[in-house]
Amino acid sequence: MERMATARITWADAQLMPEDGKRYEAIDGELYVTAAPSRRHQWISGNLQAELRELLQEPGTGWVYHAPIGVEFPATEEGVQPDLIFVARASAEKLVDEGIRGAPDLVVEILSPSTAGRDRSIKLKLYKRQGVTQYWIVDPDAESVEVWDFIADTGPETFRNNLPINLAGKDAGAIDLERVFKPER
Repeated sequence: MERMATARITWADAQLMPEDGKRYEAIDGELYVTAAPSRRHQWISGNLQAELRELLQEPGTGWVYHAPIGVEFPATEEGVQPDLIFVARASAEKLVDEGIRGAPDLVVEILSPSTAGRDRSIKLKLYKRQGVTQYWIVDPDAESVEVWDFIADTGPETFRNNLPINLAGKDAGAIDLERVFKPER
């Protein structure tokens, strides 16, 4: 039996989707659509972004960005919109008007019920394949951060109290995860 060829979705295709509050991503020829994140998700994202800015951006190590911002991988025509990213000063050429072109030094995804499977499998493989230095998977339920260091290739390490920051060839301190996961009220 012959299979009918289906169109391969590219990052350029994903960019043509409506601006409707959803995130559109192209990974391995497939289109992934994600609804707007929950309030808790955004609270954690904002807290973590503030910590990363203080430890990495303010000292001049690089730049921290939050969603929605596109990260394009031109060689494979893939693109995603991670929750948070960090681009080191040494990688400044990746900063373009449209977003980020190439692998960021750090990608952070905050799990939600609708994205957990994709974040732990499809995106994990994508980021490793594309040359991202570190990938953090933030679990709001477990109040933990799983760190994948693709350069060291040591497998994941999970942090629940203090999260040491080692990026761009320097030890930048640590994040108190209690402050990241603190309730908003």
